[in-house]
Amino acid sequence: MKIRANKETEIDQLVGIWYEGSLTAHDFIDKSYWETHRQEMKEKYIPMSETYVASVGQDVVGFVSMLDHYLAALFVDVKHQGEGYGKGLLDFIKGQKESIELKVYKKNSKAVGFYLKNGFAIKEESVDEQTSEVEFLMEWKKG
Repeated sequence: MKIRANKETEIDQLVGIWYEGSLTAHDFIDKSYWETHRQEMKEKYIPMSETYVASVGQDVVGFVSMLDHYLAALFVDVKHQGEGYGKGLLDFIKGQKESIELKVYKKNSKAVGFYLKNGFAIKEESVDEQTSEVEFLMEWKKG
């Protein structure tokens, strides 16, 4: 696996990974919510983020997007989940930051467990206004 900055030509592929991953991980949220956010991901969120991709050969298998110290997105292609790419991307970002914060839905127990296992702690619990779902604010600090 190689981790590198994303290329503009890969944005559609990243949005596809984000969309499929969102549907799989957040089956408790209506599909239309994710559908309505696809264009924003493509035109706003990914371009304004510091985004890195994990690639194997020519294939992009996942990506991570950061806004300063906020982990805005960490997604691995559903066909490649459980193969260590998510941890690789997370470790890559942890090597560049002193602290990282992120939000994750409480019902996404797989992701909550992943972040807890990788040194994050739950800082607070709130309700996401857009989805009315409970989410955790999680934090990791170096050292």
